[in-house]
This record gives sequence, C-alpha cells and structure tokens, in this order.
Amino acid sequence: MFRQAVELGSFARAAAQLRLSPAAVSKNISELEAHLAVRLINRTTRRMSLTEAGRLYYERVARILDDLDEADTALGPLQQRPSGLLRVSAPVTVTLMALSEAIPSFLERYPDLSLDLHLDDRRINLVEEGFDVALRGSDRLESSSLIARKLLTLHHVLCFSPAYRDRSGAPARPEDLRAHNCVQFTLTDHASEWAFHRGGETVNVPVDGRYKVGSSLAVRDALRAGFGLSLVPRLYVRDDLAQGRLVTALDDWTPVHTTLYAVYPSSRYVQAKVRAFLDFAVDTLAGQED
Repeated sequence: MFRQAVELGSFARAAAQLRLSPAAVSKNISELEAHLAVRLINRTTRRMSLTEAGRLYYERVARILDDLDEADTALGPLQQRPSGLLRVSAPVTVTLMALSEAIPSFLERYPDLSLDLHLDDRRINLVEEGFDVALRGSDRLESSSLIARKLLTLHHVLCFSPAYRDRSGAPARPEDLRAHNCVQFTLTDHASEWAFHRGGETVNVPVDGRYKVGSSLAVRDALRAGFGLSLVPRLYVRDDLAQGRLVTALDDWTPVHTTLYAVYPSSRYVQAKVRAFLDFAVDTLAGQED
C-alpha cells in the first residue's frame, strides 16, 4: 500500500488500484509508520510528500518487492512444465526390474528436466535428505505427514529350484517351513515370520536359515543355486518360473504382499516435475502386477 501510494501520488488513487477504501489505505500506512516509529509521508488534505525517511524506505522496499515479483515469476515455469532437477530415491530391485528401462523415454519427453535417481533400499528421510519423491515398498505404510500414492502391488510366491525340491522335498503346509532352509530377505517387515492365508485361516510361521541378505536379487540367486526356499515377489522370478528354473509350493495359500508407494511432502502446490514423475511411474508399472 505504501508503494502504491508513493508511485500514484495519492491515497485515493492507491485505494482505487488496490480496490480498497482511502480510509483503509491511510489506516494501514499509519500502522506501518507506528511500527517503524518514523513518519514516512507528510500529507495534507490536498497533497502528500515523502519525508527523507520515507524516500529511503521507499527505495529499499521497491527493490525488495521487485525481487519478490521476480522470484514469483521464476517459479511459474516449474508449475507449468516439468523442469529443473528432480531427486528421487527408489529401492534397487523393483526399479531395475520394472522402471529403469523406461526412464530415458521419460526424460526425452521433458527436455528441461534432469533426474537424480538414488537406488537405495534403506528408508530415507525424504525432507532432511532433500528428495522430491521416494518409492517405498511395505505391507503396511506407516502414518506420517507425507502424501502416498499407490503404484504397484507385489504379490509373493514361495519358490525354490527343482534341485532343492528333489533333495529336501516340498512343504505341504506352512508349518512345514520350520524344517526347511529359508533364505531371508532382511529389509522387510516380515523377515523372520511369514504369514499365509487360506479362506478364514491364517498361519504365521517363524522361519530361519543359514542365509540372510538385504537384496532380493541375491535371494533369487540363492534359489536358482538350489540353496533353499524363500518368499519372493512374483515379478522378480516371473521368467524363472516360466522357464522352469524355479517352481512354487503352497499355491493354495496366499502369502503376504508388498505395496509400492510413491511418497512426497505435500499434495498442495505439487510441482510439475513431481506430477510428471508420478504419472510416469503409475503408467509404467500399471501392467506389472500378476
């Protein structure tokens, strides 16, 4: 209001420009002077003029407001088209298996956008570590201030190699797993206890084995080598099952599944680059569920 009054030379004209009453403009400028403890404008019924303090204050305020306008304008393209740097954290295996091949075409679609993709299975702190989006897999998403968008359900199968089956047999019921060498994927909420459902029955089986590892691909390699059996997302072993390198058991039971989410700090004023990546991830992963 102060700037408008100075540049238009009149409280009345400033009020008209701001769609306020002249009394409202006069009151606010008086409050500004009271806050600063200095008179900014000398005014009479016919004219107004800046004091020395008012002239100095106007010059500084005008520069600050111009800078603020430039800052607002600079954000415009970020809201209108995907551009700038997008930082994404994502788990290793599902990204390599289902998403990474499509990323070059995603970036070709948005030439003003750069992607910094961190493949990491740990649960990062999205805000503290400066990421725009994180992909997270869980059978139950924890409560938080983050916004979550579902991307994919990873259905699990109990599988092993034909060589392991011939040597150790196949479990007929979930409880039989206690007698088997279970390869455990440690970066999950159910590493040491596997749950199976059938009809109204639920069986939770404590499992143990000689090999615990924080990589789903390492679990798959162990299964291919006939070392043991494990619960694995079907997506990761789909080709192995089709080609007979691995086989399944307990097919009449439904094991736990993992849901992959995209999480990001806020659903209000989501930047165009974040919206574009979310839509890309949803579209790319849409056909991956078994």
